[in-house]
Amino acid sequence: MSKESRIYWSRNVKREADKITHEVEFVVDENLGIPGAIMVTNKYQEEFYLESIDIEGVVHFSCNSWVQPHTFSAQKRIFFSNKAYLPKETPMGLKELRKKEMKQLRGAGDGGGIRRVGDRIYEYDVYNDLGNPDKGDEHVRPILGGQYLPYPRRCRSNRPPTNSDVKTESPVSRYIPKYVPRDEAFEDSKTAALSDGKWKATLRCALPMLKQASSNTQIIHSFSHITDLYKQIPPFGINSRHESRENLLHNMIKQSIQHVFKFDPPKLISRDIPSCCLRDDELGRLSLAGMNPLSIERLKVFPPVSRLDPCIYASQESALKEEHIISHLNGMTVQQAIEENKLFILDYHDVYLPFLDRINTHPTKRAYATRTIFVLTDMGSLKPIAIELSLLEKNQNVPSKRVVTPAVDATTCWLWQLSKAHVCSNDAGAHQLIHHWLRTHACLEPFIIAAHRQLSVMHPIYKLLHPHMRYTLDVNAQGRQLLLNAGGKIETHLFTAECSMEVCASVYRNWWRFDMESLPADLIRRGMAVPDASKPHGLKLLIEDYPYATDGLLIWSAIEQLVKTYVYYYYPEANSIESDSELNAWYYECINVGHADICHASWWPKLSTPNDLISILTTIIWLASGHHAAVNFGMYPYGGYFPVRPPFMRRLLPNEHEPDYASFLADPEGYFLASLPSLGEMLRYISVLHILSSHSDDEEYLGDRKDLSTWNGDPEIVEAFYKFSMEMKKIEKEIEKRNGNPKLRNRCGAGISPYELLLPSSGPGVTCRGVPNSVSI
Repeated sequence: MSKESRIYWSRNVKREADKITHEVEFVVDENLGIPGAIMVTNKYQEEFYLESIDIEGVVHFSCNSWVQPHTFSAQKRIFFSNKAYLPKETPMGLKELRKKEMKQLRGAGDGGGIRRVGDRIYEYDVYNDLGNPDKGDEHVRPILGGQYLPYPRRCRSNRPPTNSDVKTESPVSRYIPKYVPRDEAFEDSKTAALSDGKWKATLRCALPMLKQASSNTQIIHSFSHITDLYKQIPPFGINSRHESRENLLHNMIKQSIQHVFKFDPPKLISRDIPSCCLRDDELGRLSLAGMNPLSIERLKVFPPVSRLDPCIYASQESALKEEHIISHLNGMTVQQAIEENKLFILDYHDVYLPFLDRINTHPTKRAYATRTIFVLTDMGSLKPIAIELSLLEKNQNVPSKRVVTPAVDATTCWLWQLSKAHVCSNDAGAHQLIHHWLRTHACLEPFIIAAHRQLSVMHPIYKLLHPHMRYTLDVNAQGRQLLLNAGGKIETHLFTAECSMEVCASVYRNWWRFDMESLPADLIRRGMAVPDASKPHGLKLLIEDYPYATDGLLIWSAIEQLVKTYVYYYYPEANSIESDSELNAWYYECINVGHADICHASWWPKLSTPNDLISILTTIIWLASGHHAAVNFGMYPYGGYFPVRPPFMRRLLPNEHEPDYASFLADPEGYFLASLPSLGEMLRYISVLHILSSHSDDEEYLGDRKDLSTWNGDPEIVEAFYKFSMEMKKIEKEIEKRNGNPKLRNRCGAGISPYELLLPSSGPGVTCRGVPNSVSI
């Protein structure tokens, strides 16, 4: 070891932008060899961020960590050189330091002690922080995680319990701040971008909210009230030469004010004439190339069959009959259409039906559990041909199931439009709760916690995964604090209301499987593809123009090839996986602690061979990057125009024997608008979507690695990352080429938005493109 050396902030300093470089002299024994670790003590009063330490010409230490004052923690910080070591290959002098550093990250192991902002402790906990019983019974929420409501675990924050319930953790407050391990927290630029987004959202809500307050109404009476929320582009340059200078100046000022107080037109209306109704072809197209392309399935049995327990929910026999759809099948029988892969379905019956009674007692929210049947047209697009609307059996005079088919007259036209709005409401809930939050944010968190606890920073698999874990724990903590909590944005804006997280837990228990989370396995499970060894990715898509799948498979294959090269480099022998103690401890803990409620399921993949590891790692990286990008960054572009994608509805469809049926016949458009959320509710909702769809300035995208110096001694690995980066650029060009192909009707055509969500690169802001390395928002 060398003798201790000190840094003085005022001496030997070089300043470059926001970085400070210090020169330090170490006195070392000539027999020391190449240093493998360095220990750092902060003897100042405040924390500092240590980016790296270079011993000129000898070794580089990538630190990238906050170092707390010695008064905060007496333990010295340990930083290892960039060289990756498997546990059994670790030099003798580093083995104890390797264990010591991981022990610090695991904490005491008893779950006790209040977490301080500067702590670096990774432990598990259940979701016991969503409710706040101290505010009253309406803020009580069940704990997620355990036998009753199975759920993935989160990072333990150890705030004190509420006064009303010792099992519920107190919410974040000015006295009890949010906790995530210090190095997981947002950097300043990310925090500033979110703050800027919230400020703009407040401004955009201000004027319309004042207008609504003055009108003293909660219902949208005019379509113009909706279109006024979005920026209009004045025809400057066409008539400006005929205008006076004063009028031109007035219009320019008006336009600049609009850019502050109004929203950019979302993709759904930026290229089309605004409409309060969603066209049939758009409903089908968005199921393949919208913000939620993960729910559509091939119809395998007609009529659809429920898997709900008949002892609890009765038989739940579908009301869909052959006569509802036969006229749309071009002379085929239903069975022929099924066999020829022509029928597809959005099926939300079993997901939502158990919760409908509770949802429909809400003061302003009404919902069905929907099924929508689509037929695949000769042009490769999907056309909705029947919608089943289900309620729980309650009123003998009102059927619990209703089938609506495309319009044949004015009355059925508006019933069809209302039915599609309810389908989109169901779909918005599935998108946000299942495909977005559960499958990426929540289910990945245990893998990240376990990586910090069981994989040393020297471990090659930790180094591979590190950029794919960036910001996720902080994003999730903020999500529990502001979005998922009792009375938060999710409950307020989605039709599932107070049931939202219970719906999520139900899906986790009954449908989520890690072995089905790879893109190929998911497509096969949904019947959207079949195995085909002749294809580069091993699949044949049953809808060739399925933009999410076709673009996603390009990225999936590139990730898989990178991971394959990487794993085979470090694990050249088939039995080398079983001898890696850290790797096996990581995977064991992911399953048995992080996903403890379903750890005994037989479908968990084994980890015995390099191929097993390749599959597991490719799935994790895909979920953190491509999958998350596909469902996150289109939220505002595809969901920001709420008449065609309402997150909840205020009314069910009118029935002939009901009093409001006459008002529906007299003013069907008014009935439709009154069924939508209020203007104030929608302003707050699309403001949230706008923030969540934004890239920050410090985003790190797939294919960009800032830590390639880690593998300077391993040119094969550096070359693999370089090829991966080049592959992302090739994929980007291929996607752009596809978006200009008129034969691909789901991504190209008059008024059609190109599918760009899986374009790897992006600038900051709401761009509807860009695939970050991690779940970073």
